[in-house]
Amino acid sequence: MDKFRMIFQFLQSNQESFMNGICGIMALASAQMYSVFDFSCPCLPLYNQAYGLGILLVPPFILFLLGFVLNNNISMLAEEWRRPQGQRGKDQAVLRYMFCSMAQRAMIAPVVWVSVTLLDGKCITCAFCTSVPVETLGNTSHPGLSQGEMKRVLARIPCKEIYDGQELIANEVAVRYLRCISQALGWCFVLLMTTLAFLVRSLRPCFTQAAFLKSRYWSHYIDIERKLFDETCAEHARSFAKVCIQQFFEGMSTDLAAAHCHPPRKAPADVGEAAEKLLGITDQGTMNMALKSWHRCKPPLHLHLPALPSGNGWAGEGQPPAHPPVPRRETAAYYSWV
Repeated sequence: MDKFRMIFQFLQSNQESFMNGICGIMALASAQMYSVFDFSCPCLPLYNQAYGLGILLVPPFILFLLGFVLNNNISMLAEEWRRPQGQRGKDQAVLRYMFCSMAQRAMIAPVVWVSVTLLDGKCITCAFCTSVPVETLGNTSHPGLSQGEMKRVLARIPCKEIYDGQELIANEVAVRYLRCISQALGWCFVLLMTTLAFLVRSLRPCFTQAAFLKSRYWSHYIDIERKLFDETCAEHARSFAKVCIQQFFEGMSTDLAAAHCHPPRKAPADVGEAAEKLLGITDQGTMNMALKSWHRCKPPLHLHLPALPSGNGWAGEGQPPAHPPVPRRETAAYYSWV
């Protein structure tokens, strides 16, 4: 169990590198999936284009969504976007930065799939075989063929075993023509994506360095704050459960002592330490109100000397804390959303 905990902590501390590795693995997996995929064109005029374009566009869309699903920050982004305004404002630039960071990683696998598909040429050949310029590459004087029959013959170009229009246009000529166009589109797509990646990674910080640093800092802050809040809640729940269980057994021992005239045992010292970690929240209603307040009215982002809990926005609702806060010495500092 300790080994799994150490691995989990390592992944959390190196989350960015881990997500980059996941995106790289997804990119390699997408290329491998296409290489083992059995592409079978239906060779029918009404289905060729739908099937070819579906294989070209649907799997990248699935891989794009899967890239968001595997990213742990998607729930953090949705929570930050949907939370009420409260005492803390929401910076749209930070939300855009978080979304763009996730989208950049999620786009890697779809780009690889589209690039490999276009360079291979099977999808374009299947989708646009009925649009081959017969007047340029073939025999336009073929007698007795209507427009519908010609499309039916051209739709069989990807299927060499059933193609019967060699007199109209040679199968190899049409396939080479469509594959050439597909590969040209593939290399143009690769060049476009590479150029966009270069512009996003290198030129954007040069023009908006201050805004870029601010957005990156506060996106890291939101992530760290969420993790620390979860850890604090887990520690509080553990301490609360320990005290409740100890009080239950103390009550049982008291009842047994009253029935059998045995003195109750003393409580262990670690229960007092657990009670100190409850931070004044010692009942279910107050804890529910604190969690609700954290969602609805997060405290403003500035450090100050300890004040009454009413500054958190929930103590004034009618339930004072069980224990007053203990004064501490803190360095006064101020951080604001600018």
